[in-house]
Amino acid sequence: MLSSSQRPTSRPVWEIDTVLTGRCASAPATALHSGSPTALSQRCWRNAAPVSGTLQIEAWRWHSELTWPPDLLPLDLLSHALPQEGGSVRGVRMVQDGGARGLRFTGPPSALSFPASKLFVNCHFFPREFSIVVTLKVARIAPKKSEYIFSLLEEGSDRLLMGLRFSQNHLRFLFLTPAGGRSLSFRSVRLADGGWHTLALAVSGVHATLTLDCGLPLDLVDGPAFPQALSTRGGRFYVASRRRWKGLFSGLVQQLVLVPGSDATSRICPSSNPRLATLSVPPALLQLPSTPPANQALPYPYEADMRVTLGTRPVCSQPEQGQLWFDTLRRGLFLCDGGAWVSMLQEKERLDYVEEHQDLYTNSQTFDAEVFHIPDVGLFVATANRDSQLGSGIYKWTDGKLESYQNISTAEAMAWKYFTVDKKRFLVVANSRGRRDGEPELSVIYRWSAGRRRFLPYQSLETHSARDWEAFRIQGEHFLAVANHRQGDSNHNINSVIYKWDPGRKAFEVNQTILTSGAYDWEFFTAGSYHFLVVANTFNGVSTQIPSAIYIWLGGAFQPFQSITTFGATDWEMFQIGSRVFLAVANGQKLYRKGPSVYNLNSTIYELNMATRSFLPFQDIVTYSAVDWEFFTLGDEKFLVVANSYDGTSYSLNSVIYRWQGYEGFVPVHRLPTIGCKDWEFFTCADGSYLLYSSATEPLAKVLRLKTLWQV
Repeated sequence: MLSSSQRPTSRPVWEIDTVLTGRCASAPATALHSGSPTALSQRCWRNAAPVSGTLQIEAWRWHSELTWPPDLLPLDLLSHALPQEGGSVRGVRMVQDGGARGLRFTGPPSALSFPASKLFVNCHFFPREFSIVVTLKVARIAPKKSEYIFSLLEEGSDRLLMGLRFSQNHLRFLFLTPAGGRSLSFRSVRLADGGWHTLALAVSGVHATLTLDCGLPLDLVDGPAFPQALSTRGGRFYVASRRRWKGLFSGLVQQLVLVPGSDATSRICPSSNPRLATLSVPPALLQLPSTPPANQALPYPYEADMRVTLGTRPVCSQPEQGQLWFDTLRRGLFLCDGGAWVSMLQEKERLDYVEEHQDLYTNSQTFDAEVFHIPDVGLFVATANRDSQLGSGIYKWTDGKLESYQNISTAEAMAWKYFTVDKKRFLVVANSRGRRDGEPELSVIYRWSAGRRRFLPYQSLETHSARDWEAFRIQGEHFLAVANHRQGDSNHNINSVIYKWDPGRKAFEVNQTILTSGAYDWEFFTAGSYHFLVVANTFNGVSTQIPSAIYIWLGGAFQPFQSITTFGATDWEMFQIGSRVFLAVANGQKLYRKGPSVYNLNSTIYELNMATRSFLPFQDIVTYSAVDWEFFTLGDEKFLVVANSYDGTSYSLNSVIYRWQGYEGFVPVHRLPTIGCKDWEFFTCADGSYLLYSSATEPLAKVLRLKTLWQV
């Protein structure tokens, strides 16, 4: 579909025939659904100016070629379906949820409807080019079920002229052609995830484009063509249904807009809040309902879809967005923003000092620890241990301490990653060698068995001296990325692999390979509507002074975005402070060929600069063979802790906690004695906040308690 700047501006291509005030130039009946632009001598389109609650209609005469009419004003279908002079609607409630307001429908299915003639006053033909913009929120939808966002039906029958419906992983736009019903189907579109979404569907002939949350557009080319002259005479629009109880929309809808003759994506994107990008929202949903005059009721019943949970910290994810939690221990009220609990009202907590809480004796030296929570079961820590004969341990937080829970056979494990796919829970280990000499190196995915309350082997993947796994989701699809460090004894320049979950096979399959140099870590993050993946390249066989790369998700794959020179990079940590996006790299050592290694060097924090669209250096921090950064918050304070592992002579070093000081950046506030520190993990429990560090030189991990002060 052409943008405004691409459309022709010279009048000889098309001309205004007449402004129709009481009639519509009609097409021959045989040409009603013709695909030829010359089949109709005149076509009708909405003019941009409303006139007395309706819209003027202009007729355009086609010449020998097909051209597009100019951009026109959006038509708010939701407002047309609501009472114009106030008054309530049976089965319609206004709900505030997730920081926005929408309408919830409980039926009857015909409650929100209006005749098509209310829009198409003088001309009953539907525009051939148009966009539909919808903002909605759906908690969940059952498999093999579908729900209608809107439909257009013939009043005297059940004949569907047009409709937009969705299921668990599909969005379908249906329409009537002379050959019967046709549909445009967009797969892997997951709307029912408990969050707000704004979608823009643009249709032009055989071309259709879907843009979700101002992300990358999904294009359909050479699909079934939308008819040139779809008559709406005798039709009726139904919002949230197909005039049946079956398929009734179960979520919230904030806007439903038709834009004739235009791709409306550019009108709403880019947006500071792409999930709630606004084009035309009914006024009643833009502000909280005020107190009505005496003896009058609100136009719509109003409710806030939220609960207040008491007790220990509950899970905060997309389904819980907008819910409240009152922490009785810390005397604070928190709001779930879909990923973390945000303080709304509490006594301010400040870090006072750090004390040792527990010595955790592990099977052997520990290269990584993964902290995760399984609902209704508890908090766990998985340690990646060096000794293949002893395996790696999983520990459960019980009565304020970590206790051994399960042991898993591993082969010089380097890292663990916990993740979920739908309702399935997994734990994947990065094994850095084969179980026996000459055997292939296999990293293993384990699945949590709710019945046995254990992790059981699920799938094995061949890796090469694997150092790290990263799990992430893009547009409803699940991915795993492995950092392959080395193949054989000396080949560091090899492919690392990105796997994608195949819902049919219920397994991960290779999706993309990326050439890396001694890869040590992957970090996935999202900035705005863009998805990034950054790799820590450690060694290319000659030097550790090599570029580490940031990739951006474009066209269904990761493409190079930026290269940053690093020095034996072992970790990337992404974090946000307000709207600012940062990346911190842990530089391990500076080495060239057989020269001396330098372990005392700067690790750098980079900040995303929107003007240059790149990450620029923000702050250098002196570190000693840094191998990990961990970002965490306490109250309103933000912290970074670095794992210093070696200074060239000793593994007994101070690792340092840095506090965010705004203009000054991060400043050191606590120095913690560590031995061969390899990893830091932050976690919270009902009784406080903790840091866990693992040692790559000793079979010992330590749990440190963060003692805090409360200030009003």
